[in-house]
Amino acid sequence: MGTRYSIKCWSDDPTIKTETLQADVDKLLDEINQQMSTYRPESELSRFNAAPAGEWFAVSAETAFVTERALHFYRLTNGASDVTVGPLVKLWDFGPGRHSVGARVNAPSAELLAKTKSLTGGEHLEVRLDPPALYKTIDSLEVDLSSIAKGYAVDAVADLLAADGLVNYMIEIGGEVRAAGVRQDGKPWRIGTEAPDPKRRGIHRIIALQDQSLATSGDYRNFRVIDDNKVSHIINPKTGRPLPYRGWSVTLLAPTCLEADALATALLVMGEEVGYNWCKEHDVAALFLIRRGKEIVEIATPKFQEMTSKAE
Repeated sequence: MGTRYSIKCWSDDPTIKTETLQADVDKLLDEINQQMSTYRPESELSRFNAAPAGEWFAVSAETAFVTERALHFYRLTNGASDVTVGPLVKLWDFGPGRHSVGARVNAPSAELLAKTKSLTGGEHLEVRLDPPALYKTIDSLEVDLSSIAKGYAVDAVADLLAADGLVNYMIEIGGEVRAAGVRQDGKPWRIGTEAPDPKRRGIHRIIALQDQSLATSGDYRNFRVIDDNKVSHIINPKTGRPLPYRGWSVTLLAPTCLEADALATALLVMGEEVGYNWCKEHDVAALFLIRRGKEIVEIATPKFQEMTSKAE
């Protein structure tokens, strides 16, 4: 997944061994990579991306489940969450092997943008859970589950720990977090959310997390410069263009990390007003950090205020 993981846990059960747990977690994460990584050419997802359209491609139950969830959020967000935008990410010079952060690049022509955008779209993807398989209606369709697979991996590790008898733990993979139970001192787990500042890394807010998941998405770390204007790495699937650099972030709380992971980026795509209203309509707990001049303004949805007040 190109990132690190961290697990903090405790138990009074002397039969639970850290070494055994770590070996089990490493094995599980390697299996998920083998299923869903786009960095491994032999993974299930890479082989599906290379396969022709028009026929069902057999995959594991896990890959089918995550893809089904991705399509669910594609429909729920009216296309703001789309796992098929990979060609557009590459077109705008983001992704592996591209220029460094802050590099000056040229915008693609309108014709090339339209052609590339036609290669994307969740409506060209189908999933079957039993027997598990994926199907695409155009040969060029590429699925990249990175916006949701880390969250799924956190949930899978949580299931593994729970099956081993652990009830108090905090799991973090690449910034996506899930916590259960409490710390050894009996207090809730506490997570620091980063201030959306590209020049430094600092904690903006501490959130108490108990039996919840948390994910944050921001547009302030990875950007390019086009015609003297900064653009972020986050692509708007509807326009095919990167979001303008705004110095924003969205932190989302949800029962599962998969859900938090999927929706955090979608809310950035929606924007402040539409995203906030969507959260109110769907009872979603989100914290928007909006940069206005030199100030960072917090906008918390009612559900976020409710969930954080309970955990404090």
